[in-house]
Amino acid sequence: MSTTIDTLRFATAGSVDDGKSTLVGRLLHDSKSILTDQLEAVEHASRNRGQDAPDLALLTDGLRAEREQGITIDVAYRYFATPKRRFILADTPGHVQYTRNMVTGASTAELAIVLIDARNGVVEQTRRHAAVAALLRVPHVVLAVNKMDLVGYEEKEFERIVEDFAGHAAELGLRGFTPIPVSALVGDNVVDRSAHMDWYRGPALLEFLEHVPVGTDAADAPARFPVQYVIRGGEVRYYAGQLMSGSLRVGDRVTVHPSGEISEITGIDVLGVAHDTARAPQSISIRLADQRDVSRGDMITAGVDVPALTKDVRAAVCHLADRPLRVGDRVLVRHTTRTVQAIVKNLGRAGELSANDLGRITLRTAEPLALDDYAVSRRTGAFILIDPADGATLTAGMAEL
Repeated sequence: MSTTIDTLRFATAGSVDDGKSTLVGRLLHDSKSILTDQLEAVEHASRNRGQDAPDLALLTDGLRAEREQGITIDVAYRYFATPKRRFILADTPGHVQYTRNMVTGASTAELAIVLIDARNGVVEQTRRHAAVAALLRVPHVVLAVNKMDLVGYEEKEFERIVEDFAGHAAELGLRGFTPIPVSALVGDNVVDRSAHMDWYRGPALLEFLEHVPVGTDAADAPARFPVQYVIRGGEVRYYAGQLMSGSLRVGDRVTVHPSGEISEITGIDVLGVAHDTARAPQSISIRLADQRDVSRGDMITAGVDVPALTKDVRAAVCHLADRPLRVGDRVLVRHTTRTVQAIVKNLGRAGELSANDLGRITLRTAEPLALDDYAVSRRTGAFILIDPADGATLTAGMAEL
């Protein structure tokens, strides 16, 4: 009998020199997730630097500029697996000027590792990374207190940092976190439990990653089916796209947004094969009982729990572009498969948003959007703002209804 191995998507974040690249390198090395030639290349580069032991940070700082400067610049995705689970790791930069990169990496993550140097404790970038994790509603957060070897593996130092972080987490509305004391350089509590901290009774980092619950079941949420493509076959129309949440069945009464028209599903195809039901996140095509004016960008839903249809969009945002965002700017809003024109009406207390700024905005759209609150659905509550002049991505938004 075969056993299904699930996948955990997680992101790492830490301030400069907190040892994040070393932690990721140690995780890959000790879990035997790197190739022999990769390790040999790291050992060679380390010897050239005059280091006796392999610098595991070089396993993750892949760009030449990153290696030369000793920092992480871009988001790097790493794929590895253990007998218990597959992992997709988004290794994100720690510098404040790359906050937008962390937003990119954490936007689809189910867990975030926030790294802290035990000698420095909670710093400004720690609070910023915690704010991003809270803003993006990352379901699980690990507080990895690193370099415990440099504070004598003292329990009181660990507890002091955890208490300090807990205060900030409560202010941010962060939904709990799991603290783990580690030493990435030595390997304490990364893959194997440490012999130096007998006062710690919890799991090693990898052990926690292998057993943390993976997400919520999207198929149990209300049905949301954004139409991506309309297929015409003679007198019949098929509406194709990805079922983002919930389930659909032949015979279901459905509503098309924003028109509000009601119809009934008469057929569901999955990879060209007829099915009676479909569950998120399957890519499907459906047929309706009658001809309706349905086009790309429309949202088809089933049941009474429908999204909010609005032209006034309030949202928490992270500004990604180098050009600032100001009140009065005309933008495009891309939500699922729908793109509409909009104007920035309010930026809260901010006069403008610059690159990497976090804030709250109000938009007025030219056409209504079928939105869910981001706290309820990360898929149908998220959107991006686009520059209509050149198509560049400006801002990542999380709807607040």
